[in-house]
Amino acid sequence: MGSSTTPESVRTVVVSKLKENEAEGSKGVNLEELKNKMADFAEERDWDQFHTPRNLLFALVGEVGELSEIFQWKGEVPRGLPDWEEKEKQHLGEELSDVLLYLVRLSDICGIDLGKAALEN
Repeated sequence: MGSSTTPESVRTVVVSKLKENEAEGSKGVNLEELKNKMADFAEERDWDQFHTPRNLLFALVGEVGELSEIFQWKGEVPRGLPDWEEKEKQHLGEELSDVLLYLVRLSDICGIDLGKAALEN
């Protein structure tokens, strides 16, 4: 994204808007809703010019790298992460959400229906 953005700011704004919807009675989150929130977020900041497939892919790879760092020296871990502290799980959730948001945005910019593609494969 643009030089003044961080994944945390993107996540914060998108999550805030989703919580507003939840307070109004919406249940859960779907890919279409995430896609629309990400598109609105980028448009409001005039970042569409930076959201090329290549740039978004590189941002996604960077986030996957940050996700990988969390597991780098832990060896195998059991499902549910029973030995992890809550702070570690929160950090993992943040990095997973960053990966998801960039993936959703990339698929949107490429004109790919991510949900449909996942079900077809």
